Amino acid sequence: MTEDTTGEDVLEADQQSTGSEIGQEKPKLDLTVEVDSPSACQRHITVTISREDVDRYFNEAVGELMPQASVPGFRPGRAPRKLVESRFRKEMNEQIKSSLLMDSLAQITEDQDLSAISEPDFDFEAVDIPDEGPMTFEFDLEVRPEFTTPDWKGLDLEQPAHTYDEGDVDKHLKRLLKRTSQFVTHEGAAEAEDSVLIDLSFHFDGEEISTSENQTVQILPVLSFRDGKLSDFDKLMTGASAGDTRESTVTISADAEDERIRDNDVDVKITVREIKRQELPELTSDALKRLGGFEDEEQLRSAIQNDLERQLQYHQQRRVREQITAVLTESAAWELPPDLLRRQSHRELERAVMELESSGFDEQAIRAHENELRQNVMATTERALKEHFILEKIADEENIDVTEEDFEVEIATIAMQRNESPRRVRANLEKRGSMDVLRNQIVERKVIQQITSQAKFKEVDFQPDENQVEAINIAVSGESGEVAIPEAKHAPETEGLRQPTDRT
Repeated sequence: MTEDTTGEDVLEADQQSTGSEIGQEKPKLDLTVEVDSPSACQRHITVTISREDVDRYFNEAVGELMPQASVPGFRPGRAPRKLVESRFRKEMNEQIKSSLLMDSLAQITEDQDLSAISEPDFDFEAVDIPDEGPMTFEFDLEVRPEFTTPDWKGLDLEQPAHTYDEGDVDKHLKRLLKRTSQFVTHEGAAEAEDSVLIDLSFHFDGEEISTSENQTVQILPVLSFRDGKLSDFDKLMTGASAGDTRESTVTISADAEDERIRDNDVDVKITVREIKRQELPELTSDALKRLGGFEDEEQLRSAIQNDLERQLQYHQQRRVREQITAVLTESAAWELPPDLLRRQSHRELERAVMELESSGFDEQAIRAHENELRQNVMATTERALKEHFILEKIADEENIDVTEEDFEVEIATIAMQRNESPRRVRANLEKRGSMDVLRNQIVERKVIQQITSQAKFKEVDFQPDENQVEAINIAVSGESGEVAIPEAKHAPETEGLRQPTDRT
């Protein structure tokens, strides 16, 4: 530089140099990427960015800042480059770090064969740009496991078969009538299938852990909670009168929220407030309307027959699926991360509930099944995820996907079961972010249909389950039982590696 060259002359040269790069494609980063595999579904990724790239990004950031940089003693955009670098280094470091992370993650997504099923577990604040040398950062990622697709063609399967008769329709009609029946206080002793208004208190090691008041439950063989079950509930409560107390134990599941009581027995004290007996309504025109707007008993019984047939289809599909997935997952010895299972457990619950709704099951049956899933949530979710990965891979290989018509049919079925409009059901699903759960359900069903179309079947007798379980929507531990999804530990700028989560 000659003695008469001014700082503003240098600035103008810098600006011209920066401007000449506008419109040019940004060169790829010089990255060193190390991928470790702690398990089949986990990857620990260490990324090193060369010093040349760090300096390049720094120079670009300075060039972009200089035309509007405001420094005391200089007109805006006229301060010397060294002064701008010194004054705004801290702010520029955050911008440069974000750009480097975002671009490197995007490049890793393109270059590495990583089938991500979650966002990177990434601590943005822990990453620093060193004064000298390369920049290094690392993160954990959950991915789909790699495996060879099992042989699924020509399987030998059992097909449950049952013919519903008038007796089956009568039993189901009685259950329907109970939904609209009047409860009448009964002064005598309780009998099986009566309802009781009770207070519950739960104790473990002599300490009260939770209470619940004014719960109305039907006296059935099993009383199911979110995290456990009380067996022989009918034997315990038969003969009880208002004011009586009954004591027993609840067997807590190994997946209960409260670690203290997992896989243990908890003492329960049941205080009877009132015995209630149902008086089934006559099948008047008003009763028929309340049950679903039926014109006469014949139409109602026909609808019940259809519901029973749909439920049979559910049991058939479930039994066939169990056989298929038992074969497909036989060699799936890969372990799934506990954090992944915990996050996905709520999706498996929601998927199961939606499947039951679309198959015509009533609220009591759905709640009982939901509690059963909650009590074994980790094992259930692990099995379901392994099934999903395999079925999804078959879907990819066979080009099986979901159409908008598939969504409409499924939503219409759920809407009919809930007695809501399809538009309202869809809006609720979209609001909860559950359309991907519905998609998975449809895709997996299509794959099962593809497998069964090439299978060999032998019919076996199927007997519908009797109504044996009364499910109550409380946890013995007192916990809500809801599964929370942990927030991702990274800044929004680093979402370059995020893959769509609608596949798991």
